[in-house]
Amino acid sequence: MASVMEDPSLERHFKGHKDAVTCADFSPNNQQLATGSADKSLMIWNLSPKARAFRFVGHKEVITGVQFSPTGDLVATASKDQTVRLWTPSTKGESTVFKAHTATVRSVGFSHDGQNLVTAADDKSVKVWSVHRQRFLYSLNQHTNWVRCARFSPDGRLIASCGDDRTVRLWDTSAKQCINCFTDYGGPATFVDFNSSGTCIATSGTDNTLKIWDIRTNKLLQHYQVHSAGINCFSFHPSNNYLISGSCDSTVKILDLLEGRLIYTLHGHKGPVLTVAFSRGGDLFASGGSDTQVLMWRTNFDAVDYREMLRGHSQRLTPDQAPHLADIHPRGPHLHRSRSGAIEVNPVVADTQSADPHVIELGQAIYSSTYLVRPPLLSVPGEASGGWQQQQEQQPLPQPRLPPFPVSRYPLNGLHVSRAPR
Repeated sequence: MASVMEDPSLERHFKGHKDAVTCADFSPNNQQLATGSADKSLMIWNLSPKARAFRFVGHKEVITGVQFSPTGDLVATASKDQTVRLWTPSTKGESTVFKAHTATVRSVGFSHDGQNLVTAADDKSVKVWSVHRQRFLYSLNQHTNWVRCARFSPDGRLIASCGDDRTVRLWDTSAKQCINCFTDYGGPATFVDFNSSGTCIATSGTDNTLKIWDIRTNKLLQHYQVHSAGINCFSFHPSNNYLISGSCDSTVKILDLLEGRLIYTLHGHKGPVLTVAFSRGGDLFASGGSDTQVLMWRTNFDAVDYREMLRGHSQRLTPDQAPHLADIHPRGPHLHRSRSGAIEVNPVVADTQSADPHVIELGQAIYSSTYLVRPPLLSVPGEASGGWQQQQEQQPLPQPRLPPFPVSRYPLNGLHVSRAPR
């Protein structure tokens, strides 16, 4: 069946960050890619040809998390400077900043209706905020060590969080209480997220493992140990049939969740891969790492749904359809390890001949006013109140005649694809 699939390919190579790329997210309209970095900047890469890249400056420390709002009109960033910023991804470089925690903020995520934000931090807390009212709503405080990540479920009724206390917790957003705690981890849990249907969560850890749980039954569905070092991040394909993961072993792995096996290993980063993200449509995915590179890949392997063809044939023999991820039930401890049948993809990206993209700098303050407010987002300073701290930073619009952002497309002449015997 693997022969039916088309291998993923390197589509673009973005250079502009000056330090490790720590987080990434595609815009809902699939026209932009946002990345955060240890260089303290947010980059917005336009995916259309001849478009420019934009660098937003405002954080005083490493950016640890980034996410577009569901409508794409805001970008949220978290940072080691203990703040969260809401940016308007435009040439004005405006941002609203608020003091979110008393320690490093590790992650930030929007609810799927765009009304709320959830943040996780080294102060051992998970906090929920109202985006449009710009208010702190409530805190979730049962973690006993740093909280690495927190995410809303698609319906907004649950929050999943994980941290260095080696636990993954599920919270009820109405009762504001922890309703379940998964503790089967050999090290800190680094990342957690829901699949698109909200029936499962996946979690990763420094113990090199990735686990998928059915939250309706609280059962472990799948257990993968395919990386040789800790996993930093992962992303579900929108179909829920695939998952990509990035690791300190310098690779990106692609898992087929229906078959329960590793299908691709992607090489291209020199050093730990810190972030991976599928686009909203699943046709693209991005990876970023300590080598300052942002690589954008064409998915390809999901273009032909060969399972539909096989399902049609199999119905002649059995009335049961192939199981979906949400319907798989555990058969006891089930550890999936790396197999020799996985395909290795090794694009040459280090010695590219394309020029660096032209980057427009935004966000350096000509004036800076700090005040306590609860007005509409990015409004003019006015009434005083408590809760948030807004700092509006602007820069004159860039000159209209700037060199175009060169397109970096790679024929991958150095691509090596090898299939080991299964």
